[in-house]
Amino acid sequence: MQNLLETPIEFLKGVGPARGDLLRKELDIHKYGDLLHLFPNRYIDRTRYYRINELQNSGAEVQVVGKVINIKTVGEKKTRLVATFTDGTGEMELVWFQGQKWIRENLKLNTPYVIFGKASSFNGVFNMAHPEMEPLAEHEQSLRSAMQPFYPSTEKLAQKGITNKVVSNIMQQLFRETQAKFSDPLPPALIEELKLIPKNAALFNIHFPKSQEILARAQFRLKFEELFFIQLQLITKNLIRKHKIKGHPFTQVGAYFNDFYNNHLPFGLTNAQKRVIKEIRNDMGQPAQMNRLLQGDVGSGKTIVAMMSMLLALDNGFQACLMAPTEILANQHFIGLNELAKPLGINIKILTGSTKTSERKIIHEQLESGELHIIIGTHALLEDKVQFKNLGLAVIDEQHRFGVEQRSKLWRKNDIPPHVLVMTATPIPRTLAMSLYGDLDISVIDELPPGRKPIQTVHRFDSNRLKVWKFLKDEIAKGRQIYIVYPLIQESEKMDYKDLMDGYESISRDFPLPQYSVSIVHGKMKPAEKDSEMARFAAGKTNIMVATTVIEVGVNVPNASVMVIESAERFGLSQLHQLRGRVGRGAEQSYCILMTGHKLGNDTKTRLETMTRTNDGFEIAEVDLKLRGPGDIMGTQQSGVLNLQIADLVKDRDILMLAREHALKLLKDDASMTKPEHAALRHAFIEMGKKKNIWNYIS
Repeated sequence: MQNLLETPIEFLKGVGPARGDLLRKELDIHKYGDLLHLFPNRYIDRTRYYRINELQNSGAEVQVVGKVINIKTVGEKKTRLVATFTDGTGEMELVWFQGQKWIRENLKLNTPYVIFGKASSFNGVFNMAHPEMEPLAEHEQSLRSAMQPFYPSTEKLAQKGITNKVVSNIMQQLFRETQAKFSDPLPPALIEELKLIPKNAALFNIHFPKSQEILARAQFRLKFEELFFIQLQLITKNLIRKHKIKGHPFTQVGAYFNDFYNNHLPFGLTNAQKRVIKEIRNDMGQPAQMNRLLQGDVGSGKTIVAMMSMLLALDNGFQACLMAPTEILANQHFIGLNELAKPLGINIKILTGSTKTSERKIIHEQLESGELHIIIGTHALLEDKVQFKNLGLAVIDEQHRFGVEQRSKLWRKNDIPPHVLVMTATPIPRTLAMSLYGDLDISVIDELPPGRKPIQTVHRFDSNRLKVWKFLKDEIAKGRQIYIVYPLIQESEKMDYKDLMDGYESISRDFPLPQYSVSIVHGKMKPAEKDSEMARFAAGKTNIMVATTVIEVGVNVPNASVMVIESAERFGLSQLHQLRGRVGRGAEQSYCILMTGHKLGNDTKTRLETMTRTNDGFEIAEVDLKLRGPGDIMGTQQSGVLNLQIADLVKDRDILMLAREHALKLLKDDASMTKPEHAALRHAFIEMGKKKNIWNYIS
């Protein structure tokens, strides 16, 4: 059977070369198997006949049985045909704007018809425009499935006459040719335990369901299977890495770590930090490579955790590196870590695109000789010239901004790959973490250091600007500093630039010299200009920083207590949350003010309401996932990440949890899937591994 599913699509009766070519280009359908997995994206339920007195104004498509008792033309210039339709419980109107002559000639009065369409109510009377109509006698003889599937389509397919009906017909042909016999990869015991319907029945009923109930069971079965295989792949990857990829066991907790912990910690660690450090220490003590994802909200103290992990590498005679996506962020890390490392006599340097050649030469030499303990840097660390004496730990910040290829360059610099700690301040919803990073072990810092006051967030309309400005002046009078951020959206850079410059000019008028001083930072400035403006603001020489989102990551000015976000409706939730995290870094009460116009869509209202209600990054990430879907959240490089055919990570979270639980259980019992009852599973698993699918994108 599998071989039949490999047949090129044009050989299916009713397809042929021209249609085959279109299906390939438009829907990526190359062979029988691809068509089989083209699942409907909605269904119309024709199992039920409604009475007119039961109709609701819900916009749903319904079918009613009754008779036309009267028909007339209404209107002068633009005429429409209106028929009165009754079923004994009430009356409704059927309306046609086109094809009136044909309808008039063919419609029989007082003959039972089944009508189907969208019923809507107007002045208390239901009407249906351009209904599908079929004499009851014919309807009762037709063989169509009670629920009609609607398949994904494109404009081009519609233009070329490949309608939903055509797709339904070729799907029926596919089931005739294959006789609906498909091998079932899931073990019989699992099917029995979860009361899953067989694979054949699931595939048949996803395309030709007879009722809502059987459709739901078919969907559950296919969603479970898809998510189950993804989890098998991820968990297997994790197990293989732990057994096969050797790592340096860091058995020493020595002078660097202990001296720092006992004498130089700038503040007490939170329980969450202690727990995470313990998890990392445990991993790095094993003779297998650590691969851990460290999630923590803005300001939760990930840097200290990274520092202490690096000290463990140093205690065991190894070097460590930290790679960040931007120079600003790399500098930020360097300043912070250098401050912490000073009393320990550690040699720590930074390498970025703007490091001078003479300085580079020294860094390269010291890295190779082992004199240099810790190197912080950007993509510059990946250059072939950069060679370590013995790299033991690589910390990667905001790793979704690095491609898989780039990261693997770091591993190749050593015979035995370094331990890897991936950090992100973008909290990842649990469902996504389990799907995208299911092969990584995950640590979460879920509490903020003591003494931090939650940032107060408010939403204000542009019409309240005078009040907002007065508030800013009061804050500046207390010695605080302010960020005012404008959106930057690549496509409309000119317009954004104009907004920013207009904003800067009006702020400079409202906050005039010499009493106030305003900095500006945007993408068109040279790096040196940007750095000098940032430095002036950080040193407290300017009161207000007007900027685009370049300040989203890694600017740390504890004295800045207010973040004003202009046109907040143009930002996504995670971006708003990241921007808000630039304030609230000192002991003072901080504020975030979201400015918008009055016209707001529903999604925007949800985003603003979420921001004003909570500071919890994980909760915000869950809402963001619901609003945007998984593809967007992972950013453009990873948009191909989860081309799921039927499951949906947001709506099918419970099925995902169930799939992971059963995948873990099965692999615990039979890690290599070699038991006789797992033969079909193993075969399907190996076949999937050959395809360029989700696994290639996973960390």
